[in-house]
Amino acid sequence: MTLPLSAIDVPPAPETIHWISTPSELDTWLDSAPGLPLVLDTEFERVNTFYPIPGLVQLGLGDRFCLVDPEVAEQSTRFREVIADPAVIKLLYAMSEDLELFRDWLDIRPKGVVDLQIGAAMAGAGFSLGYARFVETLFGEALDKSVTRSDWISRPLSEAQQRYAIDDIRFLAPMHQWVSTHLRERGLEAALVEESTRFADELAGQDDPDAHYLRLRGGWALTAQQQLVLKKLVAWRELESKERDRPRGRVLADPLLIAIADQLPKSVNELSNIQGVPAGAVRRYSQALLELVEAGCTADCSELKPIAPPLTRDQQAGFKELKRFFKKASEAADIPVELVAPRKRLEKVMQDKTLAESPFFHGWRAKILEPVMNDIEGYLTS
Repeated sequence: MTLPLSAIDVPPAPETIHWISTPSELDTWLDSAPGLPLVLDTEFERVNTFYPIPGLVQLGLGDRFCLVDPEVAEQSTRFREVIADPAVIKLLYAMSEDLELFRDWLDIRPKGVVDLQIGAAMAGAGFSLGYARFVETLFGEALDKSVTRSDWISRPLSEAQQRYAIDDIRFLAPMHQWVSTHLRERGLEAALVEESTRFADELAGQDDPDAHYLRLRGGWALTAQQQLVLKKLVAWRELESKERDRPRGRVLADPLLIAIADQLPKSVNELSNIQGVPAGAVRRYSQALLELVEAGCTADCSELKPIAPPLTRDQQAGFKELKRFFKKASEAADIPVELVAPRKRLEKVMQDKTLAESPFFHGWRAKILEPVMNDIEGYLTS
């Protein structure tokens, strides 16, 4: 799994931490090394809010690193352009929360992103490998994680926090070198860009409030009309959570929305009698909830996409057999089956009885699965 360490240039920890203090300085810094990938990370907090609160932006170009306060990054025109520019490669690690932050904070859908955690899995280092563990494995350096969950909003940041923040990006470029070398040997170098782009685009697509009800898997047993009510309730909660900047569960938890859609209350009293619904929620939201229930009960549900049900007992047995083919291909390619064929994707294949309708299994995955495709299709059509 390792390259000779002499083949990988790891920038040393800087003696002093460089802060960029103005938007114009950040604009200039971002254009100071054209052609180099930008290494990127963020620190934020989200405990009692819907939206993440940005605390810090960490940037690197080559062997130069800097820390940027959120208000400086927010006012930098060039920063926004670079984040959204597909021609500028951005290196991140486990990037989903960073992408959500840029979406909610700056209303930007980042492009040109490369997730090195995905790259590590493709290169045979293991699935969902933690950053600190990967750094220690590749470079023999143990990172100080004592300030991971510290306060990133207050200022000034401690010396330990600043060092931690720099270490979170200092190894990304050499890590990319290791990953790229191994993927090139496997003929999968372009696959990392493809998968990172697919992941980012899919994450951006999950922001549609009208599709959020599909995530409430516990609502699968509701009738089509009840699921339409649930769809309206979930979309309302999404907008209410954003407006009040409160976590979804602090407005109304998923099981309560399912219970309301199941029981279809017609009055405040009936709503109050649903087990678990807080009295405060009834006082605040009863009118809106009852109107949504009524609207959902009378609307046409013929075009509604249903929530995916769990596998039946027979399908569960078939799922194990189907997974055996995917696992065989994954092991031959030395790529975790969790990346090649995540469980929810395989469940859908088992239910649809075809791979043809799933673009997820095209692209680089088609190459990995080619040796077993006849087995898979034969099993699905038998």
